[in-house]
Amino acid sequence: MTTFVDRVALHVAAGNGGHGCASVHREKFKPLGGPDGGNGGRGGDVVLVVDRDVTTLLDYHHSPHRKATNGRPGEGGNRSGKDGDDLVLPVPDGTVVQAADGTVLADLVGEGTRYVAAQGGRGGLGNAALASARRKAPGFALLGEPGHSEDITLELKTVADVALVGYPSAGKSSLISVLSAAKPKIADYPFTTLVPHLGVVTAGATVYTVADVPGLIPGASQGRGLGLEFLRHVERCSVLVHVLDTAALESDRDPLSDLDVIEEELAQYGGLEGRPRVVVLNKIDVPDGRDLAAMVRPDLEARGYRVFEVSAVAHSGLAPLSYALAELVSRARAARPKEENTRVVIRPKAVDESGFTVVREDDDLFRVRGEKPERWVRQTDFNNDEAVGYLADRLARLGVEEELLKAGAHAGDGVAIGPEDNAVVFDWEPTVLAGAEMLGRRGEDHRLAEPRPAAQRRRDRQAERDEADQDFDSFGGPF
Repeated sequence: MTTFVDRVALHVAAGNGGHGCASVHREKFKPLGGPDGGNGGRGGDVVLVVDRDVTTLLDYHHSPHRKATNGRPGEGGNRSGKDGDDLVLPVPDGTVVQAADGTVLADLVGEGTRYVAAQGGRGGLGNAALASARRKAPGFALLGEPGHSEDITLELKTVADVALVGYPSAGKSSLISVLSAAKPKIADYPFTTLVPHLGVVTAGATVYTVADVPGLIPGASQGRGLGLEFLRHVERCSVLVHVLDTAALESDRDPLSDLDVIEEELAQYGGLEGRPRVVVLNKIDVPDGRDLAAMVRPDLEARGYRVFEVSAVAHSGLAPLSYALAELVSRARAARPKEENTRVVIRPKAVDESGFTVVREDDDLFRVRGEKPERWVRQTDFNNDEAVGYLADRLARLGVEEELLKAGAHAGDGVAIGPEDNAVVFDWEPTVLAGAEMLGRRGEDHRLAEPRPAAQRRRDRQAERDEADQDFDSFGGPF
């Protein structure tokens, strides 16, 4: 038997970006033809896509860890690495994506709706892409960034126009089976329905869906019975139908008290106050049921409900109910504002945001946080001195050193870049110039320099001879 799962915790991890390549082109008669290291490939994304053929989150319940493929590293000859393949995860229509703290990230409604749950890491640049007029032969490449990982919760809320609510064994499953082509399991014991069922109903020119919500009992909104597990499936429905049993065997039950109990549970759950209600008095094929329906109908109408007497077994009273529901659904659709299927939370950055912050945590420790410096640190190969110098240049141009001075940092103080659990810590030595200027023209190779004109070469040789003659004269001849 297929198990219905409508809430799962899912750990998704995107693919890591491939590392860039540090390579120099070599061929016969041209031993140093310039840098030709290619870029690394991008890591694959993890994407959630609505698929109408998927009706449960069971697969993710059994396999909650999902990871996309990594990008391939770059190679020599200006060959870039292959991008990682995106991991596409099909989810049911009406899936809500939540962060670990409960924040709603996306509300996926509609066939084909997509949401990138984890973004793949960028590929590192090869030394060919890092070459410039000042850095003609970089001896390093950037590392690929790790892919984003996230713990998310998927929660399914059934997308239906009409919700049938009521006590267990009130006849909801029987009613949906005769109104539509749905074939739910039907029996006369409580909690026969363990999963919501959907049925499509056609009434005139209107086609709408009906959901059979599993039985509610007193205390359902507080977690008793099965109600709390499935009350969320009522949230998206435009019309609520109270299915009341007029032939209940329990002596302490009657249609009016059943209605009051279910309404109390819906009120406790919240958010359903403005939905139109319809009351269905079911099982009027039973003699006592028909009599009881006639007795309670005036009271229900006095409360403002539209009341329909039906028999799912005898197929009586179904047409008026079906057309009445179609009318209510049409009104709800007409009043519904036009909106995008997907709701994604966007958190724009402030227009004056510098891109990083410097915070003094201890007397001799300063922490730098920001997207750019943290990304640059992840891309740096700390086993390569030239790559470390390149990082120093980037941080200086960004203004990190200036902010450290403003924060009161002194030579020898510790500076951590990144979060506490994964930071790079170094002893700060303030400089007037960045690393590239202090070391000279880093990354240059005189063998790759442009040839000088003949006149310039003659002037340079004459200057060298003059300098040698000056040394000769200062020491009084050869020594």
